[in-house]
Amino acid sequence: MRIFLLFIIFLLLTPRLVDAPTFSSTKRIEPNKKIEKEHVQKSLPLFPLLERKTKPMTFLLIGNDGQLKGKARSDTIIVARYNPEHRSIHLVSFMRDIYVEIPTYRHRSHKLNTAYFLGGETLLKKTLKHNFDLDIDYTISVDFNGFAKLVDLIAPNGIKVNVSEKIVNDRRMNVAPGQQYLKGQDLLSYVRFRHDAESDFGRVQRQQEVLLLLKKELEKQMSSWEGIRKLPFVIQHSFQHVQTDVPLSEMLIMANDLSHVQTVKTLRIPVNRSFKNERVPRAGAVLKIDMLKNKQALQTFFNSDVSHE
Repeated sequence: MRIFLLFIIFLLLTPRLVDAPTFSSTKRIEPNKKIEKEHVQKSLPLFPLLERKTKPMTFLLIGNDGQLKGKARSDTIIVARYNPEHRSIHLVSFMRDIYVEIPTYRHRSHKLNTAYFLGGETLLKKTLKHNFDLDIDYTISVDFNGFAKLVDLIAPNGIKVNVSEKIVNDRRMNVAPGQQYLKGQDLLSYVRFRHDAESDFGRVQRQQEVLLLLKKELEKQMSSWEGIRKLPFVIQHSFQHVQTDVPLSEMLIMANDLSHVQTVKTLRIPVNRSFKNERVPRAGAVLKIDMLKNKQALQTFFNSDVSHE
């Protein structure tokens, strides 16, 4: 079961990433065209006798701190929709400070990640449905210790990023500012940093940056027999921190289908020019968003399979 779940997550990272126009401030990172071409040409069904999926499937991907028993906090909230007909995956990053109505919450509204704190995956799914009309098929939850260990397994020498002095000081990192190879815990600190002018918006960009870099590192690892030989070890040690309700039967079919995926598209909610920074009682600093505009952006994004240049 864990083998196929890891394979699914790896395939979320390895196809070509297409930038959505919402991230106008994000620098375009061109994909490795040679690897992409070989990946597409050599993609073959892993289990040719299994029936292919025809309808889109939607997953809720949660990164939590894993620090409080029964009350973990979600730092990362991503909705992933896989469309087998168009061989595409759409990833939507939801800012955790979005001010939303939370079903059954006695004060009615709070930050989006409060739904996970109060009622786990179940209440978070209900909150996404209530506010954004999103139906979630399955959930995958990963704690941050698992992320750090996975990074060390995939990239034992670290991932090269540009670390600002603010990040170094705020996260108390034992590295110098500038271009550095960061290993698991330090890379986790890098992606979680939010105490600058960009706040959570900068954090979302760093998360996407690191996913791209891990994608490239994973491609390099899987291009050698040594990397392939190490895969069972990666599986065994990384999934102690993963929980999911994806059935084994679905994993088998998806592993078969996902070998055909060619592109991944991304979006951030709230979209540009659709929110205001405000302070409200009990919740503190929040993002008050134009719900109609963001729901329309979601609908357009999920219904579009035309690559944005």
